[in-house]
Amino acid sequence: MKTRVFSRPVRGALAGVAMIGIAGFAAAQMNDHKDHPAAATHAAPADRKIKYYRNPMGLPDTSPVPKQDSMGMDYIPVYEGDDSDDGSVKLSPGKIQRTGVKSEPAASRIIRAMIHAPGVIQLDERRISVIAMRSESYIQKVENVTVGTHVVKGQPLMEVYSPAVSSAAAEYISTINSKTTAGDGLYGRGSRQRLMNLDVPDAAIVTMEKSRQVPIGIEWTSPRDGVVLERNAIEGMRAQPGAVLFRIADHALVWAVIDAAERDLGALAVGQPATVRARGFPGREFTGKIDVVYPEINKETRTARLRIELTNPDLALLHGMYVDADISIGSPDPVLTIPDSAVMDAGRRQAVFVDKGDGRFEPREVKLGQRGDGYVEVRHGVSEGEAVVVSGNFLIDAESNLKAALKGFSDGAQP
Repeated sequence: MKTRVFSRPVRGALAGVAMIGIAGFAAAQMNDHKDHPAAATHAAPADRKIKYYRNPMGLPDTSPVPKQDSMGMDYIPVYEGDDSDDGSVKLSPGKIQRTGVKSEPAASRIIRAMIHAPGVIQLDERRISVIAMRSESYIQKVENVTVGTHVVKGQPLMEVYSPAVSSAAAEYISTINSKTTAGDGLYGRGSRQRLMNLDVPDAAIVTMEKSRQVPIGIEWTSPRDGVVLERNAIEGMRAQPGAVLFRIADHALVWAVIDAAERDLGALAVGQPATVRARGFPGREFTGKIDVVYPEINKETRTARLRIELTNPDLALLHGMYVDADISIGSPDPVLTIPDSAVMDAGRRQAVFVDKGDGRFEPREVKLGQRGDGYVEVRHGVSEGEAVVVSGNFLIDAESNLKAALKGFSDGAQP
């Protein structure tokens, strides 16, 4: 392999080209910064004292001694009397106009934020009644009641014969018919309690007291208003103790069980208002409040369940119906806010540019809170009334990084 050796004239020509390239680069930089000549001049007099060193990329990080950042760039010295001690950027009116920089003051607002989550309608388990016999019984007759039938409290469901109920009824009637001993009253109450322990409906007991006769069959009635979810009673069948014959649920109050994302859990609390929309009734809204936030997370979907109580006067909401919930998480009190577009998010840090006037823009690290309606709460870093850049802030950030790089280049070039 041959090594190419340039003659002295050729080497001189290449050096001349290199010098022309460097001069052209410098001229281009000065021409780009002609709106603000101070930005292109970074050499500091030898008699000026260095106050501290700041991050070369414009981050809010300073050091009392020289150091380098994670990319190996030297921190930039800041001298006493320097008009950019705060790391601010100064732009000419012409550049501001060309880049479309706009500012808006931080102001107090009420943020209306919403969480949208899907869910399903479930029955209120406190409003479900099961009708089961407490002794061996025989179903003599079943009324015209089927699954899906709406019943009211006291409505007849079936007629039942039970040897245990008949025995207790005979004892009670015998007691109230007796006119001898002084202890009849206490004994009578004990016999009545036995009927109640067998779950005999109050209406049937009152009928016995009036007629003073032991009925062959007892009329069993509905214990509440609701819809029949289950019917196992069949005419002529023998019912064992504990066997469910009817299951009735009250639909006047139902639950909307909502699956909320795990990241929204911190903003949810019992008592927050919610609006629920059923997919089967577009345009209609049902309002309620969060009643319970279940203390568990679904491992597969990373969601948490919460329960919203809803009134259902016309029984439109049915068990198993899909719904969508809007939960208001905004603060009812005004908070200091800035537009969302003002925030530059760098992951762990968020910053804004504060408009200081006369073309100066100061970078500020901010601590943010809740978001909504295009605004974000500012908890630290900006005061009310201070103007923040809402348009063109990324161009200002690029300008800041460019100036920092140029200053670092010029400072490093000094002997």
